[in-house]
Amino acid sequence: MTNPMSSSESPKVLFEGRHVRLVKRGQWEYAERKSVTGIVGIVAVTDDGKLVLVEQYRPPVGRSVIELPAGLAGDDAAHEGEALEQAARRELLEETGYEAARMEYACAGAASAGITSEIISMYLASGLRKTGPGAGDGSEKITVHEVPLDQVHPWLQQQAGLGKVVDLKVFAGMALIRDDKETRR
Repeated sequence: MTNPMSSSESPKVLFEGRHVRLVKRGQWEYAERKSVTGIVGIVAVTDDGKLVLVEQYRPPVGRSVIELPAGLAGDDAAHEGEALEQAARRELLEETGYEAARMEYACAGAASAGITSEIISMYLASGLRKTGPGAGDGSEKITVHEVPLDQVHPWLQQQAGLGKVVDLKVFAGMALIRDDKETRR
């Protein structure tokens, strides 16, 4: 039986938009971002034990989504060649108004390997200091939430009950926090 997606085949662009392209490799179609060198997600915890989350309306799901702060590296000329840690620091400040004394790489993985080529690099941010307003880059309407770690799960259930979508990376971030705490013991 032949593999429907041979890695030796070059991808064929089926459609190209401003920010994404639809690609076919073998029998498999998927989306990929244009002009991006990486994607970062930030698990940010304040010194008083609150997880920093963001909320914004996402047209693909037609609802507000509760997410970790996150963003793109190298997505415009001003950030060309930007290191992933630098992108994580920039996105954290831009979206939440927080600067981190420590930004530690945690892991990387596929966002949704059946439909996109995106790989997200996750960072743990600590030693947070509020230095700006947050709320995004001007084109975004972001609401920042600071939720005590011991109340995150009930708070997320409440938000879902209000019709909001919870991004699965939030739960991955919670597991990273738990693992980090256990490692430091």
